[in-house]
Amino acid sequence: MPKKRKHRKLTLSEYVRRRNGLPLGASGSMRNMFERSLGAGTFGSFWEYWNPIFGYTLGTYVYRPLQAFVPMSLALVITFVVNGAIHDLVTTIARGSIAFLFTPLFFLLGLGVLVGKFARIDFSKHPWHLRAGFNLFYLGICLALTIAFRRIYVIP
Repeated sequence: MPKKRKHRKLTLSEYVRRRNGLPLGASGSMRNMFERSLGAGTFGSFWEYWNPIFGYTLGTYVYRPLQAFVPMSLALVITFVVNGAIHDLVTTIARGSIAFLFTPLFFLLGLGVLVGKFARIDFSKHPWHLRAGFNLFYLGICLALTIAFRRIYVIP
């Protein structure tokens, strides 16, 4: 029986360099993040490039620990929901009133990643501008559904 390879845990700096192609804090990091995430071939790989510092933190402290208790798909969706809840908490503090936009939005974004994975949706062979369009469409549809949900349930 083949041995399972144990992967060395990357440091935050190594992770950011791998995702962004540039060192942490380097000039051009934001541009690289946008180009790589929008040009990603799958919805899942979009999130691998988007905000690598936050991605590293969520992966290390939420996603990986959850995988010990729940299936990978559920761990992924829960991680997206935790991400949304963090965004809602910060927004609530900044506004001074409850915000409930990001938690349902990120739930839908996480489901979109799973649907894309299970349906084997992959735009990698398409030009960058089409991949960016597909990714923006995915983000826009999830946002539109979230806004519709908020209006139906009269959430301020």
